[in-house]
Amino acid sequence: MRFSYVSHLYCPKCERTYDVDQIHQLCECGSPLLVAYDLESMRQKVKRDVLREREANLWRYHELLPVKHPEHIVSLGEGMTPLVPMQRLGREIGIEALYMKDEGVIPTGTFKARGAAVGVSKAKELGVKQLAMPTNGNAGAAWSLYAARAGIQATVVMPVDAPELTRKECAIAGAELYLVNGLISDAGQIVAKAIREYGWYDASTLKEPYRIEGKKTMGLEIAEQFSWQLPDVILYPTGGVGLIGIYHLAPRRPPLPRVSVSGG
Repeated sequence: MRFSYVSHLYCPKCERTYDVDQIHQLCECGSPLLVAYDLESMRQKVKRDVLREREANLWRYHELLPVKHPEHIVSLGEGMTPLVPMQRLGREIGIEALYMKDEGVIPTGTFKARGAAVGVSKAKELGVKQLAMPTNGNAGAAWSLYAARAGIQATVVMPVDAPELTRKECAIAGAELYLVNGLISDAGQIVAKAIREYGWYDASTLKEPYRIEGKKTMGLEIAEQFSWQLPDVILYPTGGVGLIGIYHLAPRRPPLPRVSVSGG
């Protein structure tokens, strides 16, 4: 049985496709790329009952994650966070069954560990030796930690007024940390220049396709924890990648691609 049913990368804007066995960042048209899976084959081969025998972490959904070979997985036990009943608050705001998914209990204390775990694992599988990213804090800490575990050198650029705790986490994990007297956009410009000059792997938000895949496991867990009966509403804190990942689980896909790109 296949460990992953990953098929290809695709552009939701222009419909080009890309090979998941090669390093790709953005589409040629400039759009972020998304990951597609051979869902029909997976439906025939994989049943939900197999989850009962698996460890309680996000890799229990490995068929729907982009890492093809288990030896490339970089994990600290992230995922399968609890759904905590919020009964008193629910009564106060008129919601009979209100739950909170507590992401603070996973490594680095933030849901960013999900994206880092899958993103770094796929980077390792692709042979990446050094990555770089701008950050306001917790994403940099998570990626630094997972990169260290994978043996990948991380370079992190963040504003000088970023939280001291996350700055220390990056440094302790062994990342090359640079502070910029400016905003996250200024940090992004510095990272972009370094990537052009040195050829590093760009781990910036939406510039690598696999962070979303880690974040989407929040949605898979919610479904499983509610016995595959989805709640009426999911409220997600302001942010992009996790929201995109959970939404991306819905059964929508673009038309069959017309243009295929395997190199580059």
